[in-house]
Amino acid sequence: MTVGDDVWIGGRAVITPGVEVGDGAVVAAGAVVVDDVPAGTVVGGNPAEEIRRIDGAGTDSSRTTD
Repeated sequence: MTVGDDVWIGGRAVITPGVEVGDGAVVAAGAVVVDDVPAGTVVGGNPAEEIRRIDGAGTDSSRTTD
């Protein structure tokens, strides 16, 4: 397992051997991560799936401004 910089891993999360977690990623509590997590991605679930992407400014890129 390789974990990048500024990564948050929630309690009781499981990251399987050989998985890479990119810089700035967030792994939700209780997630079971079996595939690589790209940088700036929030994942959760069993097996973990992408919930959303995070932009570089620290804001949620899925939100839009009208």
